[in-house]
Amino acid sequence: MNYRTLSSLLALSLLFGCSSSDEIVPDVPASELYTDAQSSLRSGNWLTAVEKLEALDSRYPFGPYSEQVQLDLIYAYYKNGDLPLALATIERFTRLNPTHSRMDWVLYMRGLSHMAQDQNYMHNIFNIDRSDRDPEPVKSAFTDFKRLLQRYPNSAFAADAEKRMHALKNRLANYDLASADFYLRREAWIAAINRCQELQKTYPDTEAARKSLEIQLEAYKQLGLTDAVARTEELMKLNPI
Repeated sequence: MNYRTLSSLLALSLLFGCSSSDEIVPDVPASELYTDAQSSLRSGNWLTAVEKLEALDSRYPFGPYSEQVQLDLIYAYYKNGDLPLALATIERFTRLNPTHSRMDWVLYMRGLSHMAQDQNYMHNIFNIDRSDRDPEPVKSAFTDFKRLLQRYPNSAFAADAEKRMHALKNRLANYDLASADFYLRREAWIAAINRCQELQKTYPDTEAARKSLEIQLEAYKQLGLTDAVARTEELMKLNPI
């Protein structure tokens, strides 16, 4: 099942409510349930907040708290690590409220949720380099933050989004570097050169771009292209690591 299908199914489940939350959360007035949900959010009890917000969403889909409940669900899902649900809720909210005053925040949370999909707790603990990991969530996050800066340059989240884009750019550059090294080790010289040159063109101001010159140099040597070797060596002098 691909991501879009999963998101659609999750969005449908949100639209029709979550029976498990209805069973767990007492049947109290919307105002009381909303107050309880806010208390859970403030205390960082994300799972309880999710249960109460889901109950509100299913019981009072057109109530006075409807839009705020959706925004709170996005945040609670994200903090609870329910990233597909966060993204599905963002998709739903954006579709229903395209001109909402907090769309900059929604777009920011979309970027954060995509970015979080690239992280792995065990890899972080053991400091395992996974530059070769699928970069699609990173590309999506980069696009989200870029769109935020383009649409809402004065947003309170713009500065942080720009910083995150810098980190994401390095992540994507390192992925291309790992791919070029993969081709080099398998003696696919042309593929290694092509990936290096694409990296240098797309992310010229990264350390990975400078490192890729070493791979490019070795591939040219293996092909016996002396002129290309000389040009690459000159580039390495101009762009030291």
